[in-house]
Amino acid sequence: CCTAGFTTAQRDSAPDRMQCSQLQGAGHRACSSTQRVLLKPHISSWVGPRHQNQLNTRLSHQSASQASWSWRGRHCSAIAASAGAATSQDMSYSLCLDNIRSSLIRQEDTIIFNFIERAQFRRNTSVYTPEAVPVPGFDRNGTRYSLLQYVLHETEQLHGKLRRYTSPDEHPFFQDDLPPMVLPPISYPATLAPCADSININSEVLEVYLKEVLPGITTEGDDFNYGSTSLLDVLCLQALSKRIHYGKFVAEAKFRAYTPEYSVLIKAKDAEGIMTLLTDKAVERKVIERVRLKAATFGQDITTPSPPSTDSNGLGGISRPRLKVSPDVVARVYEQWVMPLTKQVEVQYLLKRLDHTK
Repeated sequence: CCTAGFTTAQRDSAPDRMQCSQLQGAGHRACSSTQRVLLKPHISSWVGPRHQNQLNTRLSHQSASQASWSWRGRHCSAIAASAGAATSQDMSYSLCLDNIRSSLIRQEDTIIFNFIERAQFRRNTSVYTPEAVPVPGFDRNGTRYSLLQYVLHETEQLHGKLRRYTSPDEHPFFQDDLPPMVLPPISYPATLAPCADSININSEVLEVYLKEVLPGITTEGDDFNYGSTSLLDVLCLQALSKRIHYGKFVAEAKFRAYTPEYSVLIKAKDAEGIMTLLTDKAVERKVIERVRLKAATFGQDITTPSPPSTDSNGLGGISRPRLKVSPDVVARVYEQWVMPLTKQVEVQYLLKRLDHTK
């Protein structure tokens, strides 16, 4: 749904299909128009360029998706890490619809692979039940966390210190309990309206994951692999959160492309009209079919070919591959939850888009 609201002619028009060139060095992408922006993930944002080449050769697809968080400052000036330290600055943003589309497609891969990893373990409901595992963590009311809540909270404590949640495309689940950073923030040109910082629907993302996603990708039962289960749950939640909140960048690109149309609806506070304008059913159907095909492809259990089976008529039969996760479940998750929640973020952002505009 990254280009929902754009007709085929509009999506293929010259301004929206501009050629993006790669910059030398850090590998950042830039766009020929400064009016279009995309948050590109780069490891160098938080480990420094000196180690970039070493990491590039060592990271696998999955570890790269976990490590290449775009940990950049959010609309803030850089501060010195120590006396005489240089100001950190990131210039890797470009709002380009083709780049946004490409990023969302790559995020599909991350989500599906994480679903496949989580599917190898049983449901393990004790992971999500407070007091089932006596973890040393409590909420503000003194209620003990479930194991998932505890692991998620502690993960965000570590990642927060490394400025993960100062990035516009990363959103914490415990946004009111982030630790002080040990790395200085990074300054960069503002790409989103100031209202972007106030939009966080991770409470809904967590609820959908527990009630809708888990029953679809796991089987009932308890295998007592609680640690692995909770760690994989965190990866799934982080990937879903990033994909859904990327709607802010999609909304900004659409607003800049069709400012007059959206401005009229925004000033009228017409949320339904904004939703209609940004929705493109044809594009959404393509997304659903693409993730269905990816799940069927990535989830195959590749084994040594066996002789074809023979039916009662003596004809050779073709056995279907065993899938680690149901393609229909993945497609349904996108159709019923991921894309609707992404559009919800887009509408929330657009309704506030003009609040700081004179």
